[in-house]
Amino acid sequence: MTYKPFSIYGAERRSRWLITVDHAANFVPEDIGGGDLGLDPTDMSRHIAYDVGARGTSLRLGELLDAPVICANWSRLCIDPNRGADDPTLVMRLYDGTIIPGNRDVDEAEIERRKATHYQPYHNALESLAAEREDVVIIAMHSFSPKLNGRAPRPWEIGVLHAPQEDRFGKALIAELERDGDLTVGDNEPYNGWLAGDSIDQHALQPGRLNALIELRHDEIDTPESQSDWAERLAPILQNTLANSGL
Repeated sequence: MTYKPFSIYGAERRSRWLITVDHAANFVPEDIGGGDLGLDPTDMSRHIAYDVGARGTSLRLGELLDAPVICANWSRLCIDPNRGADDPTLVMRLYDGTIIPGNRDVDEAEIERRKATHYQPYHNALESLAAEREDVVIIAMHSFSPKLNGRAPRPWEIGVLHAPQEDRFGKALIAELERDGDLTVGDNEPYNGWLAGDSIDQHALQPGRLNALIELRHDEIDTPESQSDWAERLAPILQNTLANSGL
């Protein structure tokens, strides 16, 4: 199969929702180090390379919400689609204590080439999808590690990240999740909700679109069954949030 930097599932779906998965894959394209960043398969299967479980959860969620889903098809270690084009962490040389050999000597020319061949085509396609509806609601799906090296365990099963520029839907979603009863919900946890130039900033905050970034702890979605279960749990919560908020 010919490599493309992104895949769109359900492009014909017509609900207000758009689901994005920036870190869907741990694949290294052939044009980057001959398809090898110098890491062993164990490291490439870790959270440093992609968001474990986010793709499968999102594909099922898209079906349930009648929403298109767009996935980036390369590892975040090649070039991170959830970073601004001038962010110093766009291409990581060290991540959670692991040196990335294939990025050790990367120069500006190579970073610009990766932008042109992988990063920008994904963002162009994402923006085209988002622009199809004036009332689109962007749901960015991610997952997070239960524990980073040398850090305390993270207690949240799910986190919702939001930014003050447009946080109405994110805050409403947190309230709806907390009504679900048995979840430890992170409010801008385990990360801050906004980074200049990131995907949500580019495609939701700057244009003023409703949005939320959902982070699921990846031990909650590390099997196809648990991914489907979480999608089926999230779909009515998202729909109720939209209906109850009046947004």
